[in-house]
Amino acid sequence: MKYASYLPITALVALTLINVLVSFNILPPGMQILESLQGGLDQGFYFVIFLIILLESIIYVGFYFPGQFFAVLLVIGAKPTTMDVVYLTVAMVIAATIGSIINYFLGKKIKNEDEKVSQTKLKHLLLAMIHINSLAFFMFSQGANNKSFKVVWLAGLLNLPYYLLLIAGTAVLSEQVMSMAENTVLLFSMIGIWLAIALIYDVKKHRKAASLAS
Repeated sequence: MKYASYLPITALVALTLINVLVSFNILPPGMQILESLQGGLDQGFYFVIFLIILLESIIYVGFYFPGQFFAVLLVIGAKPTTMDVVYLTVAMVIAATIGSIINYFLGKKIKNEDEKVSQTKLKHLLLAMIHINSLAFFMFSQGANNKSFKVVWLAGLLNLPYYLLLIAGTAVLSEQVMSMAENTVLLFSMIGIWLAIALIYDVKKHRKAASLAS
């Protein structure tokens, strides 16, 4: 993409719009919709968990559904066995990977033709994996900048220990800690920091291009 600030600006607009629509009761809260899915748990627990994670892993959609938080609470509330945790982790990883594939190819739709195919630095991927929403935008950016598709599979492998730790951590540290990660104020703060860094990068890039042109 030509400007690094493009994605954080659109993320800020999307998050603001969703919160306004929910505040004015034009849209029901995402948590309310997810809670309604509990009725289908007896019939397809794994499918419900899969669907919840998939929804949150898709770019922009994830702002509406606090899926990761809700899914982990469901898992803990179900008092799973060790094998249940393994199966649920696999279901969550597959859902997140499919979400990454969707985001990557959505980014491909607006890809920067000037970018050559290149590898992604591991440290950038690990940083993006702090939150499922940041991973969604990261994958979209990978596709837009014509990065190697291998990053999707790498993220999938890293998600295996990540979701195991997520479930175990929530069980030990309580749901209040996990709920902080889905806090709207925290999301706005993260996007604000991302936007500030992107704007600084764009300004430096513009000044460098101007100096070379002169």
